[in-house]
Amino acid sequence: MPERTLNAVGLRLGEPIRFRRNEGGRWIEGKVARMEADGSITLHDPDGAARSLRPERVQVRRPASRGRLAWKTVSEVAVTWEQLDLFES
Repeated sequence: MPERTLNAVGLRLGEPIRFRRNEGGRWIEGKVARMEADGSITLHDPDGAARSLRPERVQVRRPASRGRLAWKTVSEVAVTWEQLDLFES
């Protein structure tokens, strides 16, 4: 069930992501664990600690316009993923 929820917004279990502990801080890489009922994303930081963050604060790597991987916010990826579902219908 958790994987289905993650797939619905374009994420995969264990996928590398990055986040900042506070605004203007350095980026910290982690891994996707699950999506919570309130829409936040639970991830594990390099120390193994679990954190739940809003999609706007988490970035994931996706192909950019020329195919090169670039960091994009999860909220951007989710909107793109939902639009793809509309075209398939």
